[in-house]
Amino acid sequence: MIEAENLGKHFRGPHRSLVRAVDGVSFRCEPGQVYGLLGANGAGKTTTLRMLATLLKPSAGSARVAGHDVRHDSPAVRSNIGFLSAATALYGRLTAQEMTEYFGRLHGMEGATLRQRVQDVFERLEIDFGDRRCDTLSTGMKQKVSIARTLVHDPPVMIFDEPT
Repeated sequence: MIEAENLGKHFRGPHRSLVRAVDGVSFRCEPGQVYGLLGANGAGKTTTLRMLATLLKPSAGSARVAGHDVRHDSPAVRSNIGFLSAATALYGRLTAQEMTEYFGRLHGMEGATLRQRVQDVFERLEIDFGDRRCDTLSTGMKQKVSIARTLVHDPPVMIFDEPT
């Protein structure tokens, strides 16, 4: 489901010095398995995940997600992943239900199919506060809504960056 080969991301730091945020990372994740990237702060874990989610372009190497190249087929990669970043990034004025439906619509879902999928995800995650605005939710509740919006379109690949 995920293949990275010599993946790298380099930035220009202060005084134009080269910063190697990720340098030559290679790994393979098989379908139906759960994997974790472990490392010290600043090791490049988030940068690696952002490259896999097509939020950053790799400086070196290659990666494929669900059979799609992250450099050359980013729309296909995005349609096959659910990406949860470290920040919840919810719209405070929307309810949990509206927020999750919004992300479902971004992935092309609509009507009864979308409503049923939201209901299923809320049931699975034990979200019984779908009518509450996101700005009134506790941190744990916000995290559940973030996970729900990540899962609503039933992606074959899920990438969670610090989900706890």
